[in-house]
Amino acid sequence: MESIKINKLEIENVKRIKAVKIEPSRDGLTIVGGNNNQGKTSVLDSIAWALGGEKYRPSQAVREGSVIPPNLRIVMSNGLVVERKGKNSSLKVTDPEGNKSGQQLLNEFVEQLALDLPRFMESSGKEKAQTLLRIIGVGEQLAGLEKKEKELFGQRRTIGQIADQKKKFANEQTYYPDAPSELVSPSELIRKQQEILARNGENQRKRACAEQYRQSVIFLKQEAEAMREQLARKEAELREAEDNLQTALKSAEGLLDESTAELEASIADIEEINRKVRANLDKEKAEDDAQQYLDQYATLTKQIEDARQAKTALLQTADLPLPELSVKDGELVYKGQLWDNMSGSDRLKVSTAIVRKLNPKCGFVLLDKLEQMDMQTLNEFGQWLRREGLQAIATRVSVGDECSIIIEDGYVKGQEYLEEDEQETPKTPSWKAGEF
Repeated sequence: MESIKINKLEIENVKRIKAVKIEPSRDGLTIVGGNNNQGKTSVLDSIAWALGGEKYRPSQAVREGSVIPPNLRIVMSNGLVVERKGKNSSLKVTDPEGNKSGQQLLNEFVEQLALDLPRFMESSGKEKAQTLLRIIGVGEQLAGLEKKEKELFGQRRTIGQIADQKKKFANEQTYYPDAPSELVSPSELIRKQQEILARNGENQRKRACAEQYRQSVIFLKQEAEAMREQLARKEAELREAEDNLQTALKSAEGLLDESTAELEASIADIEEINRKVRANLDKEKAEDDAQQYLDQYATLTKQIEDARQAKTALLQTADLPLPELSVKDGELVYKGQLWDNMSGSDRLKVSTAIVRKLNPKCGFVLLDKLEQMDMQTLNEFGQWLRREGLQAIATRVSVGDECSIIIEDGYVKGQEYLEEDEQETPKTPSWKAGEF
């Protein structure tokens, strides 16, 4: 469906306008120029009032000094004729077949922001972004993704801080590489010591037994010398004693006593050893804690990246008003630039494109105070409007060649009018032949 534009407009006795008749360019930029206080902005206010309804009615609609009520007439490209005239400036909308209608018909194709584009341009970056997201239908989805990303970012930041603290704590712990991996048990060391002492005691008993037999042999030899008469008996005893001696010597031969010095040293140093073991265990635990938080941090980082990729994919598949127009961190972005870094022409392109997207039937926008733009910016914006098939009616404090018409004292410069008589009774203006 072709968008609807303004073909002609006639304005009389509105604000500073006395009588103005304009045929805007169908596509591109129509600049209403002139010096200050001549009626340029009154042209835009009149269009907004005629098409937008009573909420756009100027507080002092009637031109100062005139007793004649305002008279507005706009012919749209779809053939509708919009009129406001009479004492109450009542609205009358007539279609090409002569059927009459009202504001409701106009609301179908007149976008409110097209009548008040500065309201959009002066809104905050987040408000602009919300408007764009609303019209492309991904606002709720993107808000959900941004909320998730924000929550994940907060969790990751907390986890990262904890991981950093844990790592620092682990690095500050003392470590003893020569300490055993487990705590030393005092009872186990004592048990081992007692076993060794028992074995050594048994060795001592056997030695004592052997010594006893040795002494017995000596005594019996002495006794044998003294008691030859008992030789036979004593020799038998001697042989028995010698046999017992040999058995005892064989039993005691090769026995070595085990040293308890190492265990005694371990028992003496057990507290120091266990202190080192506990220190090593604490350090390992701290490093494990730090690693767990680092792993959580990496997981959250991946989830944040996934959320950002989902946002990017969502916007890439959305039906955006302009290529390279997007939303980042809740702000409007065009060609990689936030609003405050965009050029003047880019700001106008973005605003106009969004207005058109809000209501594709509306093929025009109104712009005030384009004197802030240099000629190159104006030319760029005008060329873009023509390529897009859009119509813009704008004002500019200038009387240069860039202006489509010049407003002087409530009239279009170059159009001829008859003066009103002394009783303020208007006479029909005489337009230049062929001008419209």
